[in-house]
Amino acid sequence: MSLTLMPLLQQFMLLLAALVLFLSFVLLAQARLVAAIHIFAWQGALIAAVTFTVAVTGDAPHLYFSALLTLALKAMLIPWMLHRLVRQLGLERHTEVLIRPGLVVMAAVVLVIFSYWVVVPMVEQSLAFTRNIIAVSLAVVLIGLLMMVFRQQAVAQVLGFMSMENGLFLAAISATAGMPLVVELGVAFDVLVAMVLFGVFFFQIRESIDSLDVDRLNRLTETLEQDSGEQP
Repeated sequence: MSLTLMPLLQQFMLLLAALVLFLSFVLLAQARLVAAIHIFAWQGALIAAVTFTVAVTGDAPHLYFSALLTLALKAMLIPWMLHRLVRQLGLERHTEVLIRPGLVVMAAVVLVIFSYWVVVPMVEQSLAFTRNIIAVSLAVVLIGLLMMVFRQQAVAQVLGFMSMENGLFLAAISATAGMPLVVELGVAFDVLVAMVLFGVFFFQIRESIDSLDVDRLNRLTETLEQDSGEQP
């Protein structure tokens, strides 16, 4: 089925999914930590809009509550928690420029192409909407993983992890016409618990090495291993 022959609401959902993917690129290339949190909040708002559109399309009343929960959690509560964490850690003006940003962005483009290459043979030709949604969702997950690999700042890596969760949630909501409400509540609770644990770990790391630079933590680990190996 051609994209132009899809129902209008499905085309609108694909547009929202494309915007989510675009924000993944922006999040990957963003140098300022506070601005990256704002971008993540907008990505969460788009996920909530997708959920609301699925509720309208599928006539699923419980998804209206899911859309509200997603908006409150991903676009408001988690960004607020991250802002509060950044203020407490004194990272409001923190910036981190990617090493060779052009190559990193090109790697993200390759991951998008790879996602379509993987998904297209798996989904029937007639299900153009499902194929595109799953491919975009997989690309969002892989770009989030790429962000976790190339970012050295721990809070930025958490944003990459949360972006991966957004990609998984987008696929589950769009391709399956909505998960059961109890499953969504469980996922929301898990995400909140993860944010609390991340905050505790960040403060412990900051008190131990006075930095949240993961590369510095890796160098410290290597030094400790070398010292322990030299001891008789």
